[in-house]
Amino acid sequence: MKRFARAKRFLKNREAKTQENIKTAIFIRGSHTSQTVNDALSDLYMLKKPHAINFTKKNQIHPFEDHSNLQFFSQKNDASLFIIGTHSKKRPHTLTFARMFDYQLLDMMEVHIEKGIPMRDFKTPKSAIGMKPCFLFNGDMWDQNPHYIMFKSMLLDVYHGQTVDRIALAGLECVISVTAGPMTSEGKPGKVHLRTYTIALKRSGVKLPRIELVEMGPSMDMTFGRITEAKPDVWKQSLKVPKELKPKKKKNISKDEMGDTVGRIHLGKQDFDKIQTRKMKGLKKRAAEDIQGSDKKQRIDDSDDDDE
Repeated sequence: MKRFARAKRFLKNREAKTQENIKTAIFIRGSHTSQTVNDALSDLYMLKKPHAINFTKKNQIHPFEDHSNLQFFSQKNDASLFIIGTHSKKRPHTLTFARMFDYQLLDMMEVHIEKGIPMRDFKTPKSAIGMKPCFLFNGDMWDQNPHYIMFKSMLLDVYHGQTVDRIALAGLECVISVTAGPMTSEGKPGKVHLRTYTIALKRSGVKLPRIELVEMGPSMDMTFGRITEAKPDVWKQSLKVPKELKPKKKKNISKDEMGDTVGRIHLGKQDFDKIQTRKMKGLKKRAAEDIQGSDKKQRIDDSDDDDE
């Protein structure tokens, strides 16, 4: 009975949900790797834990030639993200980022590590396992060039974690800074500089603490390689949002180009006699007898002035 209950829970966990589970990433070593690739896989795996699976044994896997292995591993482990490390003379120190949708390959891209410093070489404090990192993307290319846009989307997908409405300042322990280098003279994408820091909260003498960034590793300088873009129809299907999560449209409320909320208010016919105004003596409403009395008094005063 326990076995059937476990299988039932496993199948139920794979059913379609309104709130998606945290995506699991699988880190795979190819048939040929280098020490630089092994260190990068280990460090990226540590940043992703506990929602990560690390394959320590080498695998005969070539994702750009045959991605049937990815489909098998994805379905077996209920994972939708892959980071594959390989090394060859033609493509040295390579990391391949791949995403799956419905256990089928969605898109994929390569990066080549030109310089890497592993986490163990930094004798500084490390962030706790499972902490949600804060990403900082430096440069204009992240919103302009397709390679940079795709790599940014990959990184955010891998380390997205649980969706939260708010986060405490003390809960931020890790910052991942990714800087886009300039385009080459040939018009190709430049380097990408990835740095990882821990956040140290220091006394500042005021309520808000002083924040310092301490590099904890890994540190990598990378260049782009091959990419496989998603098919337009599959990509559109992967971005669908359940009706329950779509924000309800509010009538006569919209946002302008600056992101400010703008609303239109419809008022009925207004009676100006009933509108509350500032209570000044000259603006007070007086009875008709008072007005006639004041006019009569003014005429008497005028006649006295004429007699003089």
